[in-house]
Amino acid sequence: MKTYRALAALLDYPDEALLEALPELAETIESEAIVPSAERARLLAFLGQLQGSDLMALQEHYVELFDRSRALSLHLFEHIHGESRDRGQAMVELKQIYASKGLELSARELPDYLPVLLEYLSLCKPREAAKLLGETAHVLVMIHAALARRRSYYTNVFAALLAAAGLEAPEEEMEATSPDDTPEALDAAWAETPAFGPRAGAALCGAPSSWQSPSPRPPAGC
Repeated sequence: MKTYRALAALLDYPDEALLEALPELAETIESEAIVPSAERARLLAFLGQLQGSDLMALQEHYVELFDRSRALSLHLFEHIHGESRDRGQAMVELKQIYASKGLELSARELPDYLPVLLEYLSLCKPREAAKLLGETAHVLVMIHAALARRRSYYTNVFAALLAAAGLEAPEEEMEATSPDDTPEALDAAWAETPAFGPRAGAALCGAPSSWQSPSPRPPAGC
């Protein structure tokens, strides 16, 4: 399922290669139709916007969003474990799961990075990928809400992810949410419940029993 790889590319740091690949990404998203039609149309419009954008401006916007805000972190374990010791163990466990199915990460890649998860989902069967994506919904909704408050076009990518899991972005809930850059909001973000349910990955693809609720990584190789 190349659509998940396309979404991974859209959520990674934008570069020349991304801009050159936009027509191919759009064709993949359209042809596979994993994303429902309404969200797919908005996503494709977003790709059209990217194609006519200045690369440096895109890069600055990306850094401002995802590298400078905890609420928008694309490292999912930050939303689940924070800086606790559990996060390190969960990372080790997840990396081993990826490696067992041939998904090797570079030294600079962290396994809880959302684009890496999407790369993994591209290896799963459609139903299994959608189910696992649904396990991350709590975190995806929080990030989508924070992006919506900033009126960022990246909301289209997260709306597409939620739709691919059979879910909708809760517009009313987003409008009622307080800004995420206050101390109170940051404290609340760290106190959120885990996005993945107990042994979520194990339920999908036979992950080891150590895959506990605070560890949001899917067992690779469905």
